[in-house]
Amino acid sequence: MNESVTDQSRMLVLVALMLTMALAAMDSTIVATAIPTIVRGLGGFALFPWVFSIYLLTQAAMTPIYGKLADLYGRKPVLMVGAVIFLLGSALSGLAWTMLTLIIFRGLQGIGAAAILPITTTLVGDMFSVQERAKMQGYLASVWGLSAIIGPTLGGLLVQFASWRWVFYINLPIGIAALIALSVFLKERVHRRQHRIDYLGSGLLLLAIGLLITGLLEGGVDWPWFSPISWLTIGGGVVLLVIFVWVETIAKEPVLPTWVFGKRVLLAANLGSLGIGILTIGLSSYFPTYVQGVLHQTPLVAGLVLGAMSIGWPLASAFSGRFYLKVGFRNTALIGASLAVLAGIGFSAFLGLHSSVLVAALLSLMVGAGLGLGSTALLVMIQSLVPWNRRGVVTGSNMFTRQLGSTLGVAVYGTLVNAALTHAFRHPPASIGSKLPHNLNAASLALGSIRNLPHQVVHYVDQALALGVHRVFVGVLVVALVIFSAEWMLPRQPEPLWVEDPDPSTSGLS
Repeated sequence: MNESVTDQSRMLVLVALMLTMALAAMDSTIVATAIPTIVRGLGGFALFPWVFSIYLLTQAAMTPIYGKLADLYGRKPVLMVGAVIFLLGSALSGLAWTMLTLIIFRGLQGIGAAAILPITTTLVGDMFSVQERAKMQGYLASVWGLSAIIGPTLGGLLVQFASWRWVFYINLPIGIAALIALSVFLKERVHRRQHRIDYLGSGLLLLAIGLLITGLLEGGVDWPWFSPISWLTIGGGVVLLVIFVWVETIAKEPVLPTWVFGKRVLLAANLGSLGIGILTIGLSSYFPTYVQGVLHQTPLVAGLVLGAMSIGWPLASAFSGRFYLKVGFRNTALIGASLAVLAGIGFSAFLGLHSSVLVAALLSLMVGAGLGLGSTALLVMIQSLVPWNRRGVVTGSNMFTRQLGSTLGVAVYGTLVNAALTHAFRHPPASIGSKLPHNLNAASLALGSIRNLPHQVVHYVDQALALGVHRVFVGVLVVALVIFSAEWMLPRQPEPLWVEDPDPSTSGLS
């Protein structure tokens, strides 16, 4: 923290950061709610996981790069460039005319979004002390809570009474306000030095994750699991990941330094964030589909049910400072993981064909509270253990592992749901076989367009979709248990990882 920064100027910067964070927050809540409607408009149910996957893929690949650039050039210019790219991607996504073009433009959005979350959280780590950070991170997290209320409501209204395209256009006025606020209030001094960006490592990472996602999503749908193309995509992804790890060990300035996984406390925190990403994307991707496709609720109701998770997250995040100052970072994270496990049990046991929307919302609120406690405790802990010139890297790596978890998670969950629906459509009862689609890309029927068909057909499709989403809920429980195990590895009293900067540079806010 730079002592020359006044409380008033810090709060003005915080307001600017909250506006910037609103871009990613609003996009997350609105797009998840609108996905079933987008599928009906553009078609291609089998491709719909790619709307999330490509966004998360490019975001995951770029997050550590932005973290490195922020340590080299300063936080402000990198954050503003990312926000501009995000806005461009938003405008183009609103103009998409096919599912494929939407996927491409969502990839551009992800490139920009990669700068927003890690750099805003890094700036809070720069400006505020350990005692203040939980409260300030709570302010940032409150943006997600507000978006959880405004986003789904606004998104539902836009989808029902205007067009799904406006869920992307709505980012533009928010983004312009954020850019103006950042340019006016955020002042930064940076000591620049010679640098080398690890483009080879970044490219290998992007290709490796891309191949793995392609293999997981398309296997069993467009080609058999045990086929040459399946082995090539998944095997190629694994090989490239191994090469990526080797390249990072010899790179002069690696995009993802191996030391961020070589320290026990960083490894445990990053594994916890990986699990948080997997768990979060499973619910964000398929909760609206479950509420609309299985429970036959409106997009507005589906958004509000999902929004309960984003309400619990910032509320718990704001209170996490009181917890970790009293019981420690490790215990706070474990309390959060325990809440996530209980919610996972509830998802698996109580949500089915005829479940209550209220029960779904309460479980969503519970899992959000658990993730809010855990994610904030992990982030503040690792930021407090490293000096300024490494804080961007450790924050970026933590955000990267969360995005990596989300990227791989949406592929795995998409595989589970696609497999259930593919089997159902290929092997229906003889009495309704002629009335069902025989390929998954026609399965937008499952999201509402078959409601005028006989009850027997509708019920069969509902059962197939409920089975697929139930597999996601079981996966959420398994991942919650993995998160608990990872956070159990955290040391009870973590020590600073470096007493002095091994490569000192000066920077701050003025």
